[in-house]
Amino acid sequence: MTPQAPALPFDLRRYQDPLTIQRVLHHAKTIAVVGLSPNELRASYFVGYYLRRHGYTVIPVNPRETEILGQRCYPSLVDVPVPIDIVNVFRRPQFLPGVVDDAIRVGADSVWVQLGLSSDEAAQKAEGAGLRYVEDRCIKIDYYNLIR
Repeated sequence: MTPQAPALPFDLRRYQDPLTIQRVLHHAKTIAVVGLSPNELRASYFVGYYLRRHGYTVIPVNPRETEILGQRCYPSLVDVPVPIDIVNVFRRPQFLPGVVDDAIRVGADSVWVQLGLSSDEAAQKAEGAGLRYVEDRCIKIDYYNLIR
């Protein structure tokens, strides 16, 4: 008998499918990083920097900043003037449903919630709107492991 993975409050593995992750990363050109920090020691900064180095257009979204990584920073997703392929989120779980609402509003293709973060409500909203949804994964690590 093969041991099964422990039960989760919802099927998290559903939002970590390697084929979905590859599709999201292969088809994306523009990534809005919500919660991108100007602090070079923060994970969000390093992830944004890494993604830019690997050919993605990275759009910083942080209401407290005007520029990060040499790019204009927008206060919210709805202020971004170009189409967004991936919304990569570095915000606490209680903010995730609102970010998904904004991602739906701007017509993003995918929402990627960073490692250690999850929200049943955000996942259901994204899925209900037809967005690809990846949760509790690091986009930089997955790019390195699956794409490079």
